Amino acid sequence: MDIIRNRPQTAVAPKEWFTGTVYLDGLAPSDQPSELRAYRVHFTPTARTAWHSHPHGQLLHITDGVGRVQREGSAVEQVTAGDTVRIAPGEVHWHGAAPGNFMTHIAFQMSGEDGEDASWGELVSDAEYEAAG
Repeated sequence: MDIIRNRPQTAVAPKEWFTGTVYLDGLAPSDQPSELRAYRVHFTPTARTAWHSHPHGQLLHITDGVGRVQREGSAVEQVTAGDTVRIAPGEVHWHGAAPGNFMTHIAFQMSGEDGEDASWGELVSDAEYEAAG
C-alpha cells in the first residue's frame, strides 16, 4: 500500500485539447505497472473537451454543476452532479460545462499498450456547442 501525498499541482488544461478554461488534477499516478488514469476536471462555463476517444472507454462521475456530453452522431445529453456516464472503448465524444454553469467530474480510464489514455481530434466548434442547446 502507498499513500500518495505529493500530487502535482492543479494544471491548466492544454488548449490543443480543450476550449475555454479547464483545470486538471491528476488523482492516479501514471507510473507503471498501473494502467489506471484518474483526473478531477473542473470546467468553467461553456468550457469543453475536443472530440476524443479512449482505447478502453471512460467513466465520468459528475461531482458538481451542470454539464453536457455528446457522442458522435447522437444528441447532446445534459448531466448534473451525481450522474455517471459510461463511454464505450473507441467511442468518439466530448464533454464540458453547460452555459452559465461550472461542472466538475472525475474521469477514469485505462491507458492503451502505448501508454496513451486518449486519442484527440478536432476542437468542438462554437457552432457545434451552441447547436447542443
